[in-house]
Amino acid sequence: MRTLVLASTSPYRRRLLEQLGLPFLVAAPRFEEELDQSVAPELLVKHLATGKAQSLAERYPDALIIGSDQIFVDARGRLHGKPGDFAAAVKQLSAMAGRSHTFYTGLALLDSATGQLQVDFATFEVHLRPLTEEQIRSYLERERPFDCAGSFRVEGLGIALMESMAGDDINTLIGLPLIKLVQMLAEAGIDVLSA
Repeated sequence: MRTLVLASTSPYRRRLLEQLGLPFLVAAPRFEEELDQSVAPELLVKHLATGKAQSLAERYPDALIIGSDQIFVDARGRLHGKPGDFAAAVKQLSAMAGRSHTFYTGLALLDSATGQLQVDFATFEVHLRPLTEEQIRSYLERERPFDCAGSFRVEGLGIALMESMAGDDINTLIGLPLIKLVQMLAEAGIDVLSA
């Protein structure tokens, strides 16, 4: 089987990819992420995912390289990424509470030997329930999701923040749309169920 490389240091993406039971390497992408508010979210996440995958092509000249990136669009149409710290997470969740938001996750699969690139994106909708500042602070102190877009981990206690969720693949919300990835891998010659 071809060498599979995950261009990400995210432990969440690594855990998701492990679900497929394929051997893979993990490498930090050499790509600077920028949130450009003037770019449509679906184009932005595709660009970011592609940049991550392409940044490792020289280092892995004969591999299938997976790049992924996520942002969310708030109820006012503004793009957001990871909060980075407690204060920013409080602000982010406070603004999100009681509203609906769309998460966009870009996915790229680069065959570094041929240059063939598959790129797509997936969306997932969340509606947070109304939250008090005390609830937000308590949640953030317990789970510390400062490295997650939206300031929550839906696969953990963050599920308690939700009023409803909708989408084709819950993994999109966590950061790696596995349904789309399985399709891309099949296109690249890897049948996950037979590997």
